[in-house]
Amino acid sequence: MPLSDQDRERVESFRTYIQETVATDDRYGPGERKDSADQSTLATRFMEGRSCWFEVALRPAAKQVRVGFFTTDAAINEDCELVISESGVSPERFVGEAFAEIGMDWPEPPVEHGRDGNASYFTTAMTLDELADLDTDDARDKTLLMLEGYLLAFGPALGAEEE
Repeated sequence: MPLSDQDRERVESFRTYIQETVATDDRYGPGERKDSADQSTLATRFMEGRSCWFEVALRPAAKQVRVGFFTTDAAINEDCELVISESGVSPERFVGEAFAEIGMDWPEPPVEHGRDGNASYFTTAMTLDELADLDTDDARDKTLLMLEGYLLAFGPALGAEEE
């Protein structure tokens, strides 16, 4: 189902807000848009070195905002898996603990771990009641907190890329 003009405007406003806000935080690399050809996923990547990035992706048809950590480096993915395994908690609890450290109350968010092309990822999706939610401070603030939580959880893996 194609987006209405109003929904296209709110999607663009949300994406611009997130990208401009993150651009003021030097913990993240520059933002780059990487949308799927069919526009079902509208992603902004914040690159961290050659093979890693944090991502905020909108899936308008699913009414979702997905935040996550991606890497094309198999060793970094394995390090992430090992750290989670050695923590003794589930990936959901691992990310939830990072969220708690930054003041977000979501103790076990859903975490999807898989592959997308040549990249491995860990992501959490936030479902919206409607696309109009993208206009709210709550959705914008929660997205930024999720991104910060993913940086806290997976940022240490970036040290492997610097070696």
